[in-house]
Amino acid sequence: MVVIDISVHEGELPGSGTIIVTAGTDGTLGDAARALDTSLGGLVARMVELGGELTNGKVLDALAPSGSGHDRILVLCLANKEPKPLTDIEEAGGSLARKLEELGVADACVTTSDGLARTGERLDVAAAIAMGAMLRSYRFDRYRNDKDKDRPKLRSLSFAGLGDGGNSVLAAVRSQAEAVALARDLVSEPANMLYPETFAGRCRDLEKFGVEVEILGPEKLAELKMGAILAVGQGSARPPHVAIMRWNGGRDGDAPLALVGKGVCFDTGGISLKPAGGMEDMKWDMGGAAAVVGAMQAIAARKAKANVVGVIGLAENMPSGTAQRPGDVITAMSGTTIEVINTDAEGRLVLADMLWYTKERFKPVAMLDFATLTGAIIVALGHEHAGLFTPDDDLATAVTGAGAAVGDTVWRMPLGDAYDKHIKSDIAEIKNVGRAREAGATAGAVFLQRFVGDVPWAHLDIAAMAWTSRDKGIIPKGGTGYGVRLVDRLVAERYEGAS
Repeated sequence: MVVIDISVHEGELPGSGTIIVTAGTDGTLGDAARALDTSLGGLVARMVELGGELTNGKVLDALAPSGSGHDRILVLCLANKEPKPLTDIEEAGGSLARKLEELGVADACVTTSDGLARTGERLDVAAAIAMGAMLRSYRFDRYRNDKDKDRPKLRSLSFAGLGDGGNSVLAAVRSQAEAVALARDLVSEPANMLYPETFAGRCRDLEKFGVEVEILGPEKLAELKMGAILAVGQGSARPPHVAIMRWNGGRDGDAPLALVGKGVCFDTGGISLKPAGGMEDMKWDMGGAAAVVGAMQAIAARKAKANVVGVIGLAENMPSGTAQRPGDVITAMSGTTIEVINTDAEGRLVLADMLWYTKERFKPVAMLDFATLTGAIIVALGHEHAGLFTPDDDLATAVTGAGAAVGDTVWRMPLGDAYDKHIKSDIAEIKNVGRAREAGATAGAVFLQRFVGDVPWAHLDIAAMAWTSRDKGIIPKGGTGYGVRLVDRLVAERYEGAS
């Protein structure tokens, strides 16, 4: 849930309350800051002069002079010494929200300015500050009875001096921030509340945005011969479901972009049981599905002129007398036989059926799958990038660029025939793991590649990015909503209006 509200303040400088003006990290004052400085007898310039090293996102704070009508004056420092992406301005917006929370400020007004070199246009800067503040202020407190105890007092930010276009720009910011918050909410939900059936039901909330939602229950999955996802879920009392979400914003008959998500609502590892320590975090093994749902909301909410379909496979991986065993051979929807070496490599089984079903039914122009697939990708890349696997150079460039523009960074990883040999089985067509600890993330990717055919495809292993155990700038501890903004940007840049 998004905590703060954002709105347009009519006029250039509010006459009361807490006001925030901007300055460059080289000490340059923006237009609004200079005007306020003049009215306050040089206070703003003095704050900057005594503020020490000015870094992007640093916030200087002073009580307003008596009689000025204001409560507090804050100066938000924005990087302008060299070209910086708008993601840096978003980080500054997050710093501002954090500072206002510390000060106990409920409502404040930001005056964005022209005159700061290399920070972009006024509306772009305001949008970035607003986005950073909204994402940083996110809290998941649905199950707390003492919600107000630790909740920040900050309720709203208004933005002055935006002129024409301000309302539409801030509305777009709110729409995207709410989509990210939805993905964060889903990842944060406990598994006793969000399991395959209830997760599928939550997807129906997208119908109010014009998304067509279709739910496939276990009987339909059996009819479709989705043997891989059914094998993963057979150990649970809660059977698998599939949710299909369709946004038809493009031309009739145009092939859609397909988004496919891994939705393992809880992953014990199955018979190949995970260690007990930290297993509670496995409620977020559906982070790929959450990213797809959030992205579908973001796309539909802004009425994107593109056809997009989202397909998520939802299952629980539980140990029981009915669970699949190491050594079992299962048959995926494609007819491919799979030797199950490790039941904890279950996400790729879910995706095998989802990718094949999506390819066959929707004939997409391209497919992207999102999955918390491997711990190996964390070993390789840490928590700084998702792993990107694709044989398509153009798609790789597009995904990488879209991710960089919004802070959902990716790093391209290898594929190829040499790695495909890692999943050769002695008794079936393929097995579900590679060679011990060798190239584990790539083994998962080449497994998935078996089910995409000739469709342009990219796999994003987001195991390191769907959840964070510490605050990271505009991302509070918990679910991150990774992937939502990347997809929204990719659709806008590559697929809207495409023939």
